[in-house]
Amino acid sequence: MRIAIATMLLLFLSLPIHAQTLKGKIFGIEGNVKEILPGSVARWIGTEKVATANENGVFELSLEGITDLRIVASDLGFITDTIIVGDKTYVSVVLRQNAQELKGVTVTDRTAAYISSLSVAKTEVINQKELSKAACCDLAGCFGTQASVQPQTTNVVTNAQELRILGLSGVYNQVLFDGLPMIQGLSYTYGISTFPGTVVDNIYVSKGTTSVLQGYESISGQINLESRQPDKTDRLHLNGYINSFGEKHINVNVSTAIGKKKKWHTMLALHTVQPAGKVDGNKDGFLDLPLLTRYMAYSKWKYGNDKKKGFSTQIGLRIVNEQRIGGQTGYDAAEYEGSNKVYGQTIRYTQPEAYIKSTYRLSDDHALVLALSGFYHDQQSWFGTTRYEATQKTGYFNFQHEWLWRVKHQLKYGISYRYQELNENIRFTDTTLKRGYAGNYQTDLRVPGFFAENTFHWKDDKLVLITGARIDHHQKWGWYFTPRAMAKYAVNSKNTFRASAGTGWRQVNLFSEQVNLLVSSRDIVFTETLKPEAAFNWGVSHTYRFDIGKTSGTLSGDFYSTHFSNQFFPDYDSDPTKAIIKNFEGTSRSNGLQLEASFIFFKQFEFRTAYNYLDVYRQENGTKVNLPFNPKNRVMAALSYRTKNNRWQGDINAHWFDQMRLPDTRSNPIEYRRPLYSTPYATLNIQATFRWKTLEIYAGCENLTNYRQSNPIIGSDNPFGKYFDLSSVWGPTRGRELYLGVRYSIK
Repeated sequence: MRIAIATMLLLFLSLPIHAQTLKGKIFGIEGNVKEILPGSVARWIGTEKVATANENGVFELSLEGITDLRIVASDLGFITDTIIVGDKTYVSVVLRQNAQELKGVTVTDRTAAYISSLSVAKTEVINQKELSKAACCDLAGCFGTQASVQPQTTNVVTNAQELRILGLSGVYNQVLFDGLPMIQGLSYTYGISTFPGTVVDNIYVSKGTTSVLQGYESISGQINLESRQPDKTDRLHLNGYINSFGEKHINVNVSTAIGKKKKWHTMLALHTVQPAGKVDGNKDGFLDLPLLTRYMAYSKWKYGNDKKKGFSTQIGLRIVNEQRIGGQTGYDAAEYEGSNKVYGQTIRYTQPEAYIKSTYRLSDDHALVLALSGFYHDQQSWFGTTRYEATQKTGYFNFQHEWLWRVKHQLKYGISYRYQELNENIRFTDTTLKRGYAGNYQTDLRVPGFFAENTFHWKDDKLVLITGARIDHHQKWGWYFTPRAMAKYAVNSKNTFRASAGTGWRQVNLFSEQVNLLVSSRDIVFTETLKPEAAFNWGVSHTYRFDIGKTSGTLSGDFYSTHFSNQFFPDYDSDPTKAIIKNFEGTSRSNGLQLEASFIFFKQFEFRTAYNYLDVYRQENGTKVNLPFNPKNRVMAALSYRTKNNRWQGDINAHWFDQMRLPDTRSNPIEYRRPLYSTPYATLNIQATFRWKTLEIYAGCENLTNYRQSNPIIGSDNPFGKYFDLSSVWGPTRGRELYLGVRYSIK
């Protein structure tokens, strides 16, 4: 209770720890339009005392030692102005556009992935330039050149994947699309694959505690996909891709301004995947990759600017239709679906979704923000002789007031509501294995919530503190209090320290999130009702930036620790023919250390390397038990070189994975046993890109050394037997993959 009181007090109280200051806001005039200028600069004339305007155009300068009461305000593309302050304590500065300067300036952004210097939480930004270093056919393929996110295969037959942070299952990090929770429940297993890299503008990755504004989840971190802005993206963008297995990807983006005054901007993105041929490189009788057919259409509409007074909105509409067919090479879904003659898995689903984010800015200091989103998911699946049918309705509502209650301090507070209706039906066409979990399952979620978050800026933005808290009510388990805090201290322009701490919780969606329970021959044993999972996370980080001649770089280190008070993980070890479902309220920890260095030489050559140490374990009967599929040590390195004219570019990235603990299969017959630990291994990926005006041709190879995990599927010789199991897949299974692609844009 004392923690709750202290947190709420921090939300509304600001301590005057700084000396007397000059405060103000910087605007720019473009034609007849006046707008705030985030990132603009104000300084006392003749001194080195400088302040950078925050996201609201607000700056603050100390008056200590100042005798000449004039400031100089400047921003790129605007005429620098000198303002006489006199005895004022607040000034409003308006800069006029410099038309001649804009005509003569060409801005070339050569920065790829980077750690944001503005964000309070440590946030890694992966932009379009970084995404172009690989094929990036879907979200899971967008993290080859960074170390914080680890894609992990959860079902090798259908190539279902999750994104892990801090060695924890992907269900513990929150995946957002344009800041909204669109990937959950049924959309979790295959949802990350349905967002092609061509619709993504930036990916923001934050580890540990994040803002309470998006909800009570994000226990281990947050991944936010920001889609391309219709008013800033290419008018036309085409991308075509084919790999050596015969899988084809085609993407088309079109954007335009509409209406008499061109105030509306819209983008239409079309995406399709056509299936590969049947490939079985390891000769185990199973396809190395599923036959994937996908169609996606996404339309985004934008009106106005949320930084200006008045109304602005963004509307998104998307629909996905997908089919995945995997299994034995002789499997034909039309003939063998649901039979025990030839083993196969078939997933078919359709998911329409929509969202709207609207802002009404009453003044420079007040704004009302409404966010609504929802989707419907209809899935029909066969996993061998297991029939899985499921539908899900999900809705999200968030309404908040943003109040700049002091020049440098902003309060955001409001209400939210989460709705979910998940219905699942499981039945078996063959009862030989005598599995007992067939039936209907319903997982509902009704959670109203209240939240508040305050951002404090002190000492010319050197010290920034965010404190926030939520109170949510689960329809079955009652009230949950979620406090969080994040702090950033920029000692100088080179050194930045950050710290965060907070709690999070989430409801378990059993079958949709643990697809391995359905695809193996294990029986599922329920020992108790599953409670929501809950955990406390804290972390610290340091970032050092430097410039030496024509070399710039960043060194960073972070450590995060997650402490679960209740956690769910299927028990595969007690009996290899069963998965035991129960709550775990004992000691469960995840400790993650990351050290990273990146360098840019002569604006042409980039090098990045990172080391991760993971210690993810439970205490069971006084013994420390490492959780499976977590390499204790992991190393990543990425090289990128481009010619001075930017015509040619070469990229290489390598990953090394230490051994991982695997599920215990020692009680199986000897031919169906697997080692307790995997073998350390490495992968190497390369790509070459040629650019000519707005045309790009790229070619590459993933897993160049052709490394494969041997015998990844237990019982592949008898997939309808009691020992068939996919839970011991830990490494690459489909070998070397060559690809060729082309991009074309009209700016």
